[in-house]
Amino acid sequence: MQQVKDTIKEVFFAVLPITAVVIILQFTLIGLPMEMFFQFLIGVVMVSVGLILFLIGVHVGLLPVGEMIGSTLPKSKKVWLIIVVGFILGFVVTVAEPDVRVLAQQIDDVSGGEISQMVLIYAVALGVGIFVALAMMRIIYNIQLKWLLLGGYSVVFMLAMFTPDTFIPISYDAGGVTTGPMTVPFILALGVGVASVLKGKTSSSDSFGLVALASIGPIIAVQILGVING
Repeated sequence: MQQVKDTIKEVFFAVLPITAVVIILQFTLIGLPMEMFFQFLIGVVMVSVGLILFLIGVHVGLLPVGEMIGSTLPKSKKVWLIIVVGFILGFVVTVAEPDVRVLAQQIDDVSGGEISQMVLIYAVALGVGIFVALAMMRIIYNIQLKWLLLGGYSVVFMLAMFTPDTFIPISYDAGGVTTGPMTVPFILALGVGVASVLKGKTSSSDSFGLVALASIGPIIAVQILGVING
């Protein structure tokens, strides 16, 4: 019950500032039609209720399940299984990520269907899946995070030289939207579970950095998509 109260409080203070700013601007500078203003207020209520339910679901379901999967996989002693499951979970969680779908829909609308919504979603999800698999390999083989980040961004900057200008900003936005409320909790919980079980490793030092790696994958994937579409 305390967790529900904390979640409601968290959402209230998160939504309150933007609501207050819009209300102040409405009666001082902007003066939107009242119908549109009331739609905004209704939207605020619906967003708040949705966020409360979503965050409760994350704490009740996603986080425990992600950590349980992560802590169970190493017991199989099959490295390939940990890597494959990491890829699959990274892929499917990204497909379900609301932020990714919003970006893909907007790009589809702006490009007039030239950049397909589903193609972009699957490209981003593929990039996240591959780099979550790399993150699992980092935990297993004790690879330093800085080398993976350095290698990943080196590929990003090299690909940028061959990527059409239209796709470069989209690729960086794609990397940003993968750090959303669905992907981040699940990937972090998965990393914590894997790192906490492996001998000689601590979840605090090895499980973090997964989101940093996961955000590189979509950038590279969208850049490659741009090179292919040319």
